[in-house]
Amino acid sequence: MAETLFLQNAHLQMRVDPQGGALRELVSLIHDRPVLWEKGDRALFPMLPLANRVAGNRFSFRGREIVLPDSPVDETFFLHGNGWLERWDVEFVSDTECLLTLRSQHPCGFDYLAELRYRLFGNVLRADLTLTHLGQNPMLYGLGFHPWFVFEEASRVQFSAGGYWPEGDKHLPLAWQGEIPTEIDFSGAKHGENRWLNVGFSGWNGVAQIQSDVMTVTLSSQTPWLMLFRMSDESFLCLEPQSHPVNAHHQAGQPGLVALGQSDSTCLAMEIAVESTTQSC
Repeated sequence: MAETLFLQNAHLQMRVDPQGGALRELVSLIHDRPVLWEKGDRALFPMLPLANRVAGNRFSFRGREIVLPDSPVDETFFLHGNGWLERWDVEFVSDTECLLTLRSQHPCGFDYLAELRYRLFGNVLRADLTLTHLGQNPMLYGLGFHPWFVFEEASRVQFSAGGYWPEGDKHLPLAWQGEIPTEIDFSGAKHGENRWLNVGFSGWNGVAQIQSDVMTVTLSSQTPWLMLFRMSDESFLCLEPQSHPVNAHHQAGQPGLVALGQSDSTCLAMEIAVESTTQSC
């Protein structure tokens, strides 16, 4: 069994686990603080070949009914796909960069090769996820990242969005709403309520910040969909860039999902930058 990979530069230190293609830790050496919060054995993991959940664990695609695989961790859904549960192969590793690959095939039509690259440069962690479809028949794909950020009593989060989906039964979204309630409006930096939140946002501008007393963590990704997850009395906040909204498979036009033919690829990138918080008088 492969050991975790240790990457470090003058600013950041991280451990990558080939099991699940996950990060086990990300630490700011400048501030001597963890950036990510390890939940179980993961502090960040990739979501593929879809993100989150699909109603009924099935969907229609070009006249076919696609029945998704069973998940070993969820009785109802192919939760976050399978990439976060599989062991990835280590193709390359250096002091500041690693490349992992995963070959996966399912009877439902998922048949892909994924590449996951983590790289440290300066005060930034960059993650690049690329998926190439290898099957003869086209298939529908989506990607995402699931980081668990440290979020303590003094932490504040800020990001802009144009609307949201309230959480419904079985954590699936209800109808989209264009007016964001004050309690989940993070257009101004705030800690928010200490309670369960599992909310999908649309119209995200691609940037979110978490501020603490000494450091500011900036998440950036070129996608308009962001998932926010938190639990009461826990010291984490998940901000999850996704290439598609939750349950997009059942939405009109299947927004954000991509139909790939053989040898076609799709990709998603994310950056996490860590800087010192500017103190105001």
